[in-house]
Parts: sequence; structure tokens; C-alpha cells
Amino acid sequence: MAKYLCIVLLFICATFLEAQTTNQSSLDNKYLEDQFYVGLGYNFLLNKPEAIIQRNLSYNLQLGIIKDIPLNRQRNFGIGVGVGYATNSYYTNLVVLESEQGFTYRLSTDQEEFNRSKFETHAIEFPFELRWRTSNPIDYKFWRVYGGIKLEYLFSRRSRLIGSDLSNFEGETNFSNQTINQWQYGAMINFGYNTWNLHLYYALSDLLDENAVFENERLSFTPLRIGLIFYIL
Repeated sequence: MAKYLCIVLLFICATFLEAQTTNQSSLDNKYLEDQFYVGLGYNFLLNKPEAIIQRNLSYNLQLGIIKDIPLNRQRNFGIGVGVGYATNSYYTNLVVLESEQGFTYRLSTDQEEFNRSKFETHAIEFPFELRWRTSNPIDYKFWRVYGGIKLEYLFSRRSRLIGSDLSNFEGETNFSNQTINQWQYGAMINFGYNTWNLHLYYALSDLLDENAVFENERLSFTPLRIGLIFYIL
């Protein structure tokens, strides 16, 4: 369901942007740009043991509002400060179980009828961007390069096993995973022309905390996100 919602949101966003570029005709020397955003991307997990592999579509969906603050008279250089919502899913072959003893991380076995496992997070995010663009009061199709940082507060952190028969697992298979760090941050850059813009995000914090241990070693997953981002108004 989430995948279809992402596709619909991106289609609406792209359609609105095309309409915007053709309907703007009045000269506005105090214009502001790119104050709403919608993005869709793929999450890679770096710094993981070789035995752990990603499965299925580990997706990202983000949307929010940014206050555009130009810093020069041409209004093509400035900063952006915003707030938004983001959801991320990470699918792997790593089994995570919750029991009275805490959280256990291990690989699946052939005897376990198990399709996939995922980390799922929902967050309030706070992007801060340093913005450069080639916009002016007349031309609404322009190049942009926005770089900065993003801080995320995860208000939902869950692990879930998905399969036809999970009776072989001891403990809960759908639960709130407290080993996922609640505060996360990273560096990002968005660049492109007109409607289509590439979004890159590299986490500077670990996805999991020191209590996530696999084969007596701490798991220190580092998310890398690549996708598209659309700006409105």
C-alpha cells in the first residue's frame, strides 16, 4: 500500500510542478522558491557483515515544508529551514526477535519458513539547506544545488518478520525495536533542473545502538539513500 501511495504522490507533485511553470506570468522581485517537497528513494545499508543481505524494496518516502530565506538581492543564494515527515523501510535476511532477555539478532535458517524481515521507522525530520539556484522573477525553470544536513526524531521504531509460518520463532515477531536509535542525522545534497532532482543522503549516525549485537559484534548499519525529490512553490 505504501508503494502505491508513493507513486501517486510523486505523480501529483510532478503534474503540479509542470502546471506551475506554465502559469506564472507576473513579475515578482520578492519571490520565494521550493517551499514544499516530496521525495521517494531507495535505502542502502552500509557497514554490514557480509552474511547480511538486503531483500525487496527498502524504500524511503519524505514530505514537508521549508522556509526559503534568500541572502542576496538576486535571491538565488540562501538557506532553507524546514520540518517534515519521513518513513523508511529496510528489508534484510536478518532475524530480530524480542524476548524477556532483550533483543536477539541472527540469520534465518533453511528450516524457518520466513520470507523477509524489516526495520520500519516513522520520523519527524528537520532539514537545513544551503541553497544555490539559477532562478529569477521571470524564468521558473532553473538549476538548483541544495546541500545541508537533516536531523530526524523517530517516533515509531519497529521490527517485523514476514512469512507464511512463523511458529518456529520464539518471542514476538512484530514489535517496537528499542535498539533502533531514536535520534538520527546525516548529510544530504539535492540537485537537478526544473521538476526532476536527485536526492542523496548519507547518515552520520548509526541506525542501531550498542545493544544490537550479531555474532558477538555490534551492528553499525549506516543508511545511504538515493532517490528523487520534487519541490513545489
